[in-house]
Formats: sequence, structure tokens, C-alpha cells
Amino acid sequence: MESNTENNVKQQQPAQRIQIYPPTTSGVSPFWIAKYERDAKKYWDQFYRRHQDKFFKDRHYLDKEWDQYFSGSGRKVILEVGCGAGNAVFPLIATYPDVFVYACDFSQRAVNLVKAHKEFNETHVSAFVCDLTSDDLGKHISPASVDVVTMIFVLSAVSPEKMPLILQNIKKVLKPNGYVLFRDYAVGDLAQERFSTKDQQISENFYVRGDGTRAFYFSKEFLTSLFKEQGLDAEELGLCCKQVENRARELVMNRRWVQAVFRYSDGVNCAPSSEALSKSDLCCQENIKPKADAEPIKDFVVDMSEGMAVEMFGAPTNDTEVIEIELGGCDIKIKVLSKEYQHTCKSTGLMLWESARLMAAILARNPSIVAGKRVLELGAGCGGICSMVAVRSASIMVATDGDRKALELLNQNITSNLRPPYLAKLVMKKLEWGNQVDIDAIKAMNNEGFEVIIGTDVTYIPDAILPLFSTARELISSNKSAEKDQAPALILCHIFRRVDEPSLLSAASRYGFRLVDKWAKGSPTNESQSLISSWFPENNFEEHIPTSALNIMYFQLD
Repeated sequence: MESNTENNVKQQQPAQRIQIYPPTTSGVSPFWIAKYERDAKKYWDQFYRRHQDKFFKDRHYLDKEWDQYFSGSGRKVILEVGCGAGNAVFPLIATYPDVFVYACDFSQRAVNLVKAHKEFNETHVSAFVCDLTSDDLGKHISPASVDVVTMIFVLSAVSPEKMPLILQNIKKVLKPNGYVLFRDYAVGDLAQERFSTKDQQISENFYVRGDGTRAFYFSKEFLTSLFKEQGLDAEELGLCCKQVENRARELVMNRRWVQAVFRYSDGVNCAPSSEALSKSDLCCQENIKPKADAEPIKDFVVDMSEGMAVEMFGAPTNDTEVIEIELGGCDIKIKVLSKEYQHTCKSTGLMLWESARLMAAILARNPSIVAGKRVLELGAGCGGICSMVAVRSASIMVATDGDRKALELLNQNITSNLRPPYLAKLVMKKLEWGNQVDIDAIKAMNNEGFEVIIGTDVTYIPDAILPLFSTARELISSNKSAEKDQAPALILCHIFRRVDEPSLLSAASRYGFRLVDKWAKGSPTNESQSLISSWFPENNFEEHIPTSALNIMYFQLD
């Protein structure tokens, strides 16, 4: 009978490799696209809370690039759109003391940073919160009163469908023949190349960053058409290229941006400027100025601080956070993916789930569950807290996951929390369910099979359920001679999401597992007959049950 079951298992085993996290998709889902749009202000508020005024360098290059637009007779009135922390505002008033600057941003934190700046003076700067896609700019600034509008790395943060609304708003306050000075990301920038290898594309040339802020990459054609449709003609237009080098990290970052000057014709002399278009790409030739006698500018300034440029475009960000957990008198500190970045992450293994907390607490209170046994954890993720608790009592402890990034972080967490002899006893292995190569590699290190297999929150992907039980069946010990509470067991702790209990039981039965016991918080059980209920002490255990939706299922072989 045993051999027939094993033969059926091998015949039913799927050849497809399926992991517990969704496969890569072709972009951001409609749900998240809507959320990024709806919560854009929140994400930028979080950005300025994190970076304060340290992200962008002060833009001291403005006078070198555009002096002719800021200087001249009379007091110039300037509108800085998307002022951020004031990195353009304060260099401007320092270089041109007679100018008056309106500074607006739709992030309240950004505006607060401007007002808190040591150089802020209401006689030179008026800072206010304004969402130019929906708020009326005319409520803050008189119509046709602004000489120059600066838009520096700001329009890219807006969805392309709403860009015309911003330009329409700006036109209300811009004088006839007033100018818009523009600099922003260009198609082909290193950041866009990196985004193209991930699932962070919202639409053509429009992407979401890990922190929820968004970035659009402009082509010259798109930009010219966008502004021309709103009555803003290109006076200057160039594609700028620069390599940013970080020798310490051996990184070379190819930065590309568009720089332009647009004039608001107000219906007068509105013919397109062929001269402006013929001077495209002057930036790449190290000369943005269109004047024939202009001196070449050989030192383009990249707006970000070098460290921030590396963080965003050249090297992995410090996107982890530390969670501290007390289990059985031991303090465990684990690194997980920061909540700020979880929304763009496709791997659930980089987070800590409620079921892992509960199961680790149970193992800490009940070491007899794994004492002296060969134990395997499926889908351990980056935390591996169940494995780190179980290794103290188990004879063999193997923690597995199908995600290499999760395994890399798991290795860091194990190394930082365990000491000999436990450190050497806990083995990590890559395991994609249904992948025979991975399964055979684990069998090679333990040909007797595992007496306890643990899985926490590994049952929420419908397509992964059969490979889960198939893999568990191949790796579990076939020894049935032990007493009920000592016989080989598969223990699953989870919240029911997209896979219900009947589906789990059907898959389990298909691979020779039967449900011996189950537990759900608040559900009545016969404690005298329930194996799982004996794991919970009579005294308070509530702090280890983070949600009432948790369930535990205890399987053994038929």
C-alpha cells in the first residue's frame, strides 16, 4: 500500500516550478496605479519626513544656466513649482537679492522645511501648499504677475494625464512673454533602465519608485508637444548627458535629463521657434546656451547629493528595518523589508507574517514538539524565527525558501542572532516547491526524511498548494511506528485567504496526508483530545496571537 501511494505521488507531481509568491507580472496593477495617484501627497510627505533637506543639492547652477532670465531691470517675480525643501529658492534669493519668489509644493512637510530654513524671509519668499492639478493657483498669486516659472524635477512626479492641468494653472499667473525654465528626467536615464527590469512600470515612460513616489521620463518630442498645446513655445531645448562616478563603490551612473526654456506667447508671435529645435542636444555637447558666443559649460551639476544618487540609481537602498521579538526568554532582532517598500515588492518572503510570530511562540513554549527531531521549515522567508527557535531543541534544522533575496537576508538574520553550536546546526537551502533538483539536494543531506515539517502563511496562492503537499510528501519521514504525538507531522499555521480549508484538505489527501487536528482562535475544541490545544498554556498567551484569524492545521501520513 505504501509503495502504491508513493508511485501515485510521483505520477501526480507537477513539473512546473511554483513558489509561494506570485510570478513576475508586466507592470503595476490597476489597484496600485489608482492608489499611487490617490495617495501621491502622502508618499511625498513620507519622502520629506525621511530625507528632510538632504536629498537634492542646493541648485547653485541656476545663475550659470539661466542668468539672463533672472537678472535685468525691475524686481523679478518668480514662481518655483514643486519647491521641495527650497533647494532652488534660497540659492536664487542669495544670488538675486531683489527677486521675490513664490514657492509652492503639495507636500505640507516640504513647505514647512522651506519656512524653517534659516534664510526664509517673508519679504523675499511666500511659501504655500498647492496641488496644481486641482487647486487654483490664482488664489495665492495675482493673474499675469509672474515673470519666470521654474520647474526643476517636478513635472515628472505627476501622471502624464494631469500634466496639462499644471501648465494651464501656471498660465493664469504668468505674464505674457513670461518664461518657464524646465529641467527633468529624460528617456534613457539610468533609473529608467533599472525600472525596466522590475515590475514598476505604470504606463509608457512612467514608473513608481520603491517609496511610492513616481517618475516620468521625457522625450523631447513629448515635452515640446505638451507645452505647445498649452501655448508655451520652446525657446531652448536640449538633452543633457553626464556620467556620475562613485569610485568607492566602483559605480558609473549615466544620467540624462531634458533642459528647456519655454515662452508664454499669449497668442502673440506664437509661431514655433525653428531656432530652438535646431539647437537640441546642445547639452550633450556641453553647451546649453543657444547663443553663438556663449562659453561652453564643462561642469554640469547633478541635482542630487552623490550619496543619494548612488542610493537611487547605482546601488541597493537601505530598505530594511529591524523588528525585535522576545521568544522564550531570548531577544531576536531580524531585518525585514521596510514597510515603505513592501508595496512594490513581489516576494512575500521579505516580510514577517503573523503566523510566523505565533508558531515561533508555540515552539518556544513547547520545545517537545521538535525535541530531538529532524525539522524542516518550508517558506521560512527572511525572518526564519521558527527555525531559530526550533534549532535549540531539534537534532537537525533546515530552513528553506524559493526566493534568493529572502535567503540572503535570512543568512544575515541567522548569523546575527545565533551562536555556536546552534549556528552550525541550522542549515539553509533553496527550495522551490515541485523542483526535483532542489528536493533531491535536501534528500542528499538527510535521507531519512523529516519528522516535523513547518509552514507558516504558505497556503495563500492557489496554484502553489499541490506543489506544497507534493514537496512535503517527498521530504517527510515515512516512519509510522511512533505514537500519535510523535509520528511525523506537517504543521501549517496561516490565515485563510484565497485558499479555503476544503481545498487544502483535498490537496493534502491527494498526496497521502490526513488532518489529525486543527485549531482556530475562539473556536471550541475538546482539549482532552486536542493535540494543538495542549500547546497553549492556561495562563495568558494572547500577546502571541496577533490576529484572531489565525489557524493551525496538523497533518500526518495516512
